[in-house]
Amino acid sequence: MVTRLFFVLLSVSLLLGCVGYARLYPVRGPLAAQTPMPIVQVKLTGLIDSGSLSFHTPEGEIFKGQWTMVRPVKTAQGMAVGSNSAANDMPSAWDTVYGEDYYMSHVLGSTLYAESTIKGTRGTVVNVEFYGVRVSENHLARFGVAKDSSGNIYKMAFPTF
Repeated sequence: MVTRLFFVLLSVSLLLGCVGYARLYPVRGPLAAQTPMPIVQVKLTGLIDSGSLSFHTPEGEIFKGQWTMVRPVKTAQGMAVGSNSAANDMPSAWDTVYGEDYYMSHVLGSTLYAESTIKGTRGTVVNVEFYGVRVSENHLARFGVAKDSSGNIYKMAFPTF
């Protein structure tokens, strides 16, 4: 029992642990056409329900903001929905990165789902979403996307443990 609780807490901390990193890889938009393609490292901090994220682009724009966990809400039809995802057209970003209907099949209603909207020092706005899914008793796979106001869509890749 104690071992199982330890792995559950470890999995949650790996998703939203004290300090973690991810990378943003351009998939579509002006940055995806550049050679070499710029890769952005993101620093994530926080635990359980919220935290901060920060990164800077190769051009020097700095982004610092907060992410928050979004709890699913049941509708009259029984479907769970996120908060800002549809308003920011993030379902299309998920489908662009991971394939058709990915958002509906995997992200919508996820209980380990977080989002952020941050503004850079030069005015660029970036929407970020990520979620986790348990693949075994002691492993949590994490997936994410980002979309900026300059027309770029990114895959957010997390290190595997």
